[in-house]
Amino acid sequence: MSRVALVTGAAKRIGAACVRGLHAAGINVVLHYHSADREASLLSDELNALRADSLFPIKANLLQMDQVQHLAVAAQDVWGGIDVLVNNASSFFPGSIGQVDERDWDSLVGSNLKAPFFLSQALAPSLSERRGCIVNIVDIHAETGLPHYPVYSITKAGLVAMTRCLAKEMAPNVRVNAVAPGAILWPAQDAGAEGQLEILKKVALQRCGSADDIAKAVKFLVEDADYITGQVITVDGGRTLFR
Repeated sequence: MSRVALVTGAAKRIGAACVRGLHAAGINVVLHYHSADREASLLSDELNALRADSLFPIKANLLQMDQVQHLAVAAQDVWGGIDVLVNNASSFFPGSIGQVDERDWDSLVGSNLKAPFFLSQALAPSLSERRGCIVNIVDIHAETGLPHYPVYSITKAGLVAMTRCLAKEMAPNVRVNAVAPGAILWPAQDAGAEGQLEILKKVALQRCGSADDIAKAVKFLVEDADYITGQVITVDGGRTLFR
């Protein structure tokens, strides 16, 4: 029987690349999405055409705990359990000190940290039984913070801490690791061409990475890292060399 992966926030960008990479490895995928109905449908049709009944989309709002729990139950029901959890879903928006309100805090913490924890907890029995793994998508700014994005940075730092805590708590049956992207895909609110150029000047490889670069790291941790747990793989083209 094929292994089963649940990938959150998986209809577009890095999430979709992770889905394609895991699917190409013969893994069945439960694709979580929230509002990207069209993209989820297209990706589902694409991959199910390649291998029938190998991808199943589930819509859920990860800011609502009842939907997080429903997602965990429904994902396990599709093929009888979960072997791999990729916590990719994430919110990203600025909020300098003095401008952050409680709703901003709750939104970022809820999607970027609270939901991954409770989803991991809900799936722990299945992951343990199947000797599976968790991969969290964090951020290179978890360590030092991204200017004007303090709450976002705090949540990603928390997700790094969660990675290491769960690696201890869920050992020896479940491996828990993370991937930290650098300059991969420009967010909708980027600084434009000039801002992008300034960022790339600080990247050793002098170019932006791709979603596939992250997907390959995720696939490595799932497929070829049986003796790796509690670690963060940085995929940033060498940007952190220049801090």
